[in-house]
Amino acid sequence: MTQSTRSRSVPDPSAPRKRPKNRKAQIALVAAEAFSERGYHAVGVDDIAARLGISGPALYRHFPNKYALFVQAALGTVGSLRAAAEGAVEAEADSDPERRLDAIVRALLTTTIENRTTGGLYRWEGRYLQPDDRALMRADFAALNATLTAPLLEMRPELTASDTGAIAASTLSVIGSITAHRATLANRRVEKLLHRAAWAVLRCDLGAAAPAQTTIDDPASGGLSVTSKRELLLTEAMKIFDRRGYHESSIEEIGAAAGINASSVYRHFPSKADLLAAAFYRAADRLAVATQSALGSTTDPAEALERLTSAYIDLAFAHPDVIAVYFAEIGNLPATERTSLRNVQRLHIEEWVNLLTAVHPERQQAEARFLVHAALGQTLDVGRQMRFDTGAQARGRMQKLMLTVLHS
Repeated sequence: MTQSTRSRSVPDPSAPRKRPKNRKAQIALVAAEAFSERGYHAVGVDDIAARLGISGPALYRHFPNKYALFVQAALGTVGSLRAAAEGAVEAEADSDPERRLDAIVRALLTTTIENRTTGGLYRWEGRYLQPDDRALMRADFAALNATLTAPLLEMRPELTASDTGAIAASTLSVIGSITAHRATLANRRVEKLLHRAAWAVLRCDLGAAAPAQTTIDDPASGGLSVTSKRELLLTEAMKIFDRRGYHESSIEEIGAAAGINASSVYRHFPSKADLLAAAFYRAADRLAVATQSALGSTTDPAEALERLTSAYIDLAFAHPDVIAVYFAEIGNLPATERTSLRNVQRLHIEEWVNLLTAVHPERQQAEARFLVHAALGQTLDVGRQMRFDTGAQARGRMQKLMLTVLHS
C-alpha cells in the first residue's frame, strides 16, 4: 500500500469533525427518551450530552437551556401524532369516512410504536411546561382530537357530543397505552391487537351503557372528617403531587394545605420522599382491597371482571389524584421503595391478566397484559374528559369502554 493510498483510507485525527446535519433533531430525540424514562427534573443537560457522546457546551449551541430542550422534546412528541393523523387524512381525502378513520388509527399506531420510549413525556411530564407552552400542547391535542372525530361523526352521526368526546379520548388512550408500560410483544402483534381494540371502542354503543353499581363507599359522600394529621398530610400530598408534580411541590405547601407548619410535617415523615412512598403504599393498599373484594365476591370469572372494573373506576373517579400519582411519580421514589412498589404494581396487573385469560382462555397472557394496561389507562384519560363524574351513568359509560377494550 502506498503512502497516498493510506492517506486516503485513514482519517486524519487532526481534521475537524463534521457535525451531523440533523444534530438538533438527534438531541431532541435523546432528550425526549431521557425525560420520559427518568422525568424532567432527574435529567441534566450533561446526562443528555453524554448519551450523544458530545459535551454540554456543544449541546448549548443548539438549545440555550434544559427547559428549551424540554419544550422541543415535549411538543415534538405531540406534534408527530398530529402530523401523522393529518397526513393520513390528506392521503385518504377522497375515501369514505370509515377508511379515513382507519388510516388515522393506523398512522397513530405506527407513530406511537416507533416513539414508544418517548410517549410518557407528553402523558406525564407535560405538567412541567410553562403556561404558554402547555397551551401549545393542548392546541395540538385539540387539533388531533378534531382530526379523529370528524370522520367518526360522519360514520356515526347519531353520537352525542358527550359520547363522541369519550370515544375519541378512549381511542387515543388505547393507542397511547403502550407508552405507560414496558411489557414486550412483537410490534406487528401490538399493532394488530391495539388496532382491533381501537376499532371496538370506535364502534362502542355508549348509549346502551347501564348505570354502574357502586362497589366501595365514597368518602366524599358524607360522614366524619379525618382528623389524623398523618392522614391529612397524605391526602393533601396526593392532590399537590398530582397538580404540580413531585419536584415542584414543597413540604411547606403540603403542610399548609393540611393546616400544619413545615417543621411539624417532619414529625410524621422524615422527608418528602418518605411522604411520597407512604402515599404509594396507601394507593397500593386501596387497589389491593378493591381487587380482593371483587375477586372474592363471585366464582364466575366474567362476573368478577365486571366487578373489578367497577371497583377500579369507583376508586379512580373518587380519588383521581391517587391513581395519577401512583402511575406518574414512581420514578421519584427512593431506589429500594421503587423496586418494591414496582413489584406491587406488576402483581396487581397480573391479577387482571389472570382473570382476563380465565374469561378468554384463547387469549395469550402477553396480549392480555397489553389489553389490561390499555383498559386501566382509560380511567385517567377518559376520566379527565368526563371530569371524573362519580354519577352512576358516567361510571357505567366508563365501565363499558373498559370492558370493550378487555373483550376486544
